[in-house]
Amino acid sequence: MTDSNRPKDTTEPRPAEDAATAGLGGSGHRRDLSPDEVARMEEKVRKVEIAISLVLRIGVVVSVLVVAVGLGLMFAHHSEYLPITGHFSYHELTSKGTHFPHSFSSLWHSIAMGEGQGIIVLGVLILILTPVLRVAVGVLSFIYEKDPPMAIVTLYVLVVLVGSFFLAKG
Repeated sequence: MTDSNRPKDTTEPRPAEDAATAGLGGSGHRRDLSPDEVARMEEKVRKVEIAISLVLRIGVVVSVLVVAVGLGLMFAHHSEYLPITGHFSYHELTSKGTHFPHSFSSLWHSIAMGEGQGIIVLGVLILILTPVLRVAVGVLSFIYEKDPPMAIVTLYVLVVLVGSFFLAKG
């Protein structure tokens, strides 16, 4: 039989499978998921989205509350900051010579002393660490979803983020 006499392959290529209804089998080929598997996968995704949403919301709310408490304490200890008009200069408050915690030890000392500036810095630190915690939750979510390649990549991102805090020179 020559090539011209062979019957042509009339099978249509399969349309791309929907991610919600397809999965990888042990051999790397796609297979259809059962409705129960689809429901379980959708439930896992929903739980992960809720966890990430909660981490971000709680982080921002806690940060705002801590900064507000710090501002309240700062104004309570330094009533001269309150009047908008008067002899006090706000440039003095924001100048480089103003006492402000610049290290973890001075931050903890400032918080222990009940200084508003230290509590404000803690609130800002919480705000900065919120996305880092979100990445950590991402690592856990990929482990929960049984997606090792994405868990490894996200773990690498987390290590780089945490490492950058320790390697930064200020």
